[in-house]
Amino acid sequence: MKIVIANESHFKYAQDICDTIAESAKVRGTGIAKRTPEYIQQRLRNGNAVIALEGDKFAGFCYIEVFGNKKFVANSGLIVHPDYRNQGLAKKIKKTIFDLSRSKFPDAKIFGITTGLAVMKMNYELGYKPVTFSELTDDDEFWKGCQTCKNFDILTRTERKMCLCTGMLYDPVTVEKQPKTEKLNGKAFARLKSIKESLFLKKKDK
Repeated sequence: MKIVIANESHFKYAQDICDTIAESAKVRGTGIAKRTPEYIQQRLRNGNAVIALEGDKFAGFCYIEVFGNKKFVANSGLIVHPDYRNQGLAKKIKKTIFDLSRSKFPDAKIFGITTGLAVMKMNYELGYKPVTFSELTDDDEFWKGCQTCKNFDILTRTERKMCLCTGMLYDPVTVEKQPKTEKLNGKAFARLKSIKESLFLKKKDK
């Protein structure tokens, strides 16, 4: 298994990446921002993505998005092909894309929004902290990416202040001043997710 910085030679995997992301969201029943092969290829072209391959077979992927004049970057689209799940590959991909982000954009704040507890745990171990959406980028291009998510109406009616996703942020300035983080309280995140679902989905059903 190799995890490498992607480039134009990996264009042939763009459709597989999009299909795997879409199928994963369908199975989990969660909202996810859809991406086109052309969108993925642009990230491959500019070196803002990593891809995991076993030989010539696609195994996993993640890419970088840049916002706010390089003040914010997001590690998005983390996905592992079903044939390679439960082997710790997602964590390795996440660490690789995080290191690439820190190398290319050392002064940027790295952020993400997710409903997945596993992703929250990986983020936390890398130094991310849960934050309100107001602490994330205000770049409209990022939030436009949520339009294809089935929960977009929640984000809209809360005026982009809250959704089922949890916002997490890695601030290089803050992290350097903080002591080593304590172990993630997974039950607290699960409880937060449950509260959000109860609050927003009940309103939607009325």
